[in-house]
Amino acid sequence: MSLLNYTTKIDSFKTISEIQRTLSQCGASAVMTDYDQNGYITSLSFKIRLNDQEIAFRLPTDWRPVLQVLEQDPHVPARLCTQEQALRVAWRITKDWVEAQAAFIETMMVTTAQVFLPYAVTVTGQSLYEHVAQNTGLLLGDGGAT
Repeated sequence: MSLLNYTTKIDSFKTISEIQRTLSQCGASAVMTDYDQNGYITSLSFKIRLNDQEIAFRLPTDWRPVLQVLEQDPHVPARLCTQEQALRVAWRITKDWVEAQAAFIETMMVTTAQVFLPYAVTVTGQSLYEHVAQNTGLLLGDGGAT
């Protein structure tokens, strides 16, 4: 089975606009785009209010691993193994994921902050996930009773 959305023709900027709209519907009070040196959007940053405090989140999207997957899949034609296509696919995958999370939020099974918590930006600029991954011994036990 080939990668999700690998044949998309939808421009990444259109997809990013759709993601921004979904984030605003989930309660984001601001959405900002982060660019690399080539002018490609590398992440969306947004703010959500939690307990009278605004929390910043950053959703990264990296086209490079997507291109590797496309190149390694024998079912993907060579014409689709480009940086532009990888950008389109990466952002479509992100959009699908954000929309799925929005459905969880809409049903009130979770809150917006819960869904996006791994992407919360800490005071050091790391994501919460990155912080926990580097400090697992300090933050997480082995699951046993204490």
